[in-house]
Amino acid sequence: MEQRRPKKDSTQNRAKPLPPLDYLLAFEAAAEQMGFAGASKVLNLSETAISRKVRLLELHFGLNFFERGHRSITLTQHGREFLARIRPALDTLRAVADDTLKTGQNRPVVLAATNSVAALWLTPRLRKFREANKHLNIMLVASDDDEECLADTVDLTILRGDGNWPGYEAQLVFGETIFPVCSPEFLAANPEISDAASLPDAQLIEVSSSHTEWMNWRTWLTQIGVSFRRLERTMLFNTYPLSIHAAVDGVGVALGWGHLVDQLLESGKLVRPLENRHVRTDHGYYLLTPRNRAVFPGRQEVAEWLMSVSAERRRYAERTPIG
Repeated sequence: MEQRRPKKDSTQNRAKPLPPLDYLLAFEAAAEQMGFAGASKVLNLSETAISRKVRLLELHFGLNFFERGHRSITLTQHGREFLARIRPALDTLRAVADDTLKTGQNRPVVLAATNSVAALWLTPRLRKFREANKHLNIMLVASDDDEECLADTVDLTILRGDGNWPGYEAQLVFGETIFPVCSPEFLAANPEISDAASLPDAQLIEVSSSHTEWMNWRTWLTQIGVSFRRLERTMLFNTYPLSIHAAVDGVGVALGWGHLVDQLLESGKLVRPLENRHVRTDHGYYLLTPRNRAVFPGRQEVAEWLMSVSAERRRYAERTPIG
């Protein structure tokens, strides 16, 4: 009598350990671009991150998928075979994800922005938008970590920069115009701060930032031509929204970023002691849309709304004469 072989239990295959998907994507990109630098641009990750993910994938299987030269990498036989076998699976996953996104009705639009933009520019506008678009859900992510704002789970991002983000479509939301701001009460008690030369002796509010290009009081005063030896009366905050709240509360004079503080100026909670004196940089805040991800209606609607708000923004003069 013929003996039947026991059927394989599909759950046994599911129990086998799989490498993380981001390892596979890093390997695929590095193989297609024949280098970690090219894969870095495609996935918008650092070369170090790509190299680490690929190495962890190799360790997972105990195989070398690349031969590493001084400035180049080449697929090994194992690497070529592995790439040929995972490509159809990854393409299938992308197609399924694309179809699911298109049919999903309640998927929230994940919108990321710096803490300053999220707290001072976006949040005051969300209620009105939500009332007019009740069919849309927005998940707001506030972070000063660029990598977190550009994570794969984020649909739209607003970041400060020069407009160049590989792998992203960048649209200018507003430029960077910077000027002193304080409460009306603080100005009334310290009328001398209407003279720029007196600012180094005033109670100044500063922000501690890991972004070295972020403008501080020393840079701002130097650019408008005010000389000083030291700034002794400085209060330090670790986020920009806190520094602005402190200015509203009459703690001192903060540097105000145009558009971020416009509503506070219009409401009279803040004033500009130097009126139209400001510094304009060549950076700005941009809406970033990933090029390599599926478009879905909710994301498009939110992006169009953000750019419509941008179109209505106040325009600041390019430069203010020094002196």
